[in-house]
Amino acid sequence: MGSTVRAAVVQAGSVPFDLARSLEKALDLIADAARQGAQLVVFPEAFLSAYPKEASFGAVVGMRRPEGRDLYQRYWESAVDVPGPAVDTLADAARDANVHLVIGAIERDTTLYCTALFFSPEQGYLGKHRKLMPTASERLIWGFGDGSTLGVYDTTVGRIGAVICWENYMPLLRMTMYGKGVQLYCAPTADDRDSWLPTMRHIAVEGRCFVLSACQFIKRGAYGADYPSEVDDDPDRVVMRGGSCIVDPFGTVLAGPCFEGETILTAECDLDQIVKGKYDLDVTGHYARPDVFSMTVDERAKPAVTRIKEDA
Repeated sequence: MGSTVRAAVVQAGSVPFDLARSLEKALDLIADAARQGAQLVVFPEAFLSAYPKEASFGAVVGMRRPEGRDLYQRYWESAVDVPGPAVDTLADAARDANVHLVIGAIERDTTLYCTALFFSPEQGYLGKHRKLMPTASERLIWGFGDGSTLGVYDTTVGRIGAVICWENYMPLLRMTMYGKGVQLYCAPTADDRDSWLPTMRHIAVEGRCFVLSACQFIKRGAYGADYPSEVDDDPDRVVMRGGSCIVDPFGTVLAGPCFEGETILTAECDLDQIVKGKYDLDVTGHYARPDVFSMTVDERAKPAVTRIKEDA
């Protein structure tokens, strides 16, 4: 493993509720990032195929409207099966472009999950992280992940993990990633507020890791005229304005934030900076106080139904 990795964060909008076209766009962007020399490419939260911002899904306390159920059906139909054809296509793309890939997807199981998928050019699909804690109205449409998808993947470019959007405000989840030795901390998000960059800089310093955050840039018109926005229907209104960035282990912003439109941001990440940073701050090492504080992480899968069969 070389000490320097060229990383890219993709700031672009998906084609909401159209998995085939969102996937096609992702493939073009992966190839574009590879042409820029990227070895690791990070996409925003829910890129495949939609972050349904401003939609209520017809829900108020004590009542759900039929049109909300119709929108959920549409969302379900545009989601990603894991494993499945879209995952196979992304694995092929990572191999062909010779890149490692982290991409946000709405995963379809018995429930929908907000998920980050991981790929390497050598091994293809590596695994997934399901968002542990959907925020506010997201809980209406997404299930809760469990401790079984908190992986940090040891790759030829470094140790890669992902924490999605406001999961980054969960101190114990961050500590779990640090304890697993994450070096390339990926933060797919839908948060485009000014407060996001300080959060990313704090995490980079706290974890002594490189933080790569990707957010969509997308306008209202991309969702289609029939999309039931709770704001307004101006097709030129920016719904998510980006703010993607790359930050080093000392909190220095290497790329971004960008709020002007779709782009690919790249930076050289010297992994030796991680060791140099941990010289004086290692929150799971010499800067920890396990005699005072302790933490337990339950990484067992928690299925709703467990089947026990008698031995034959």
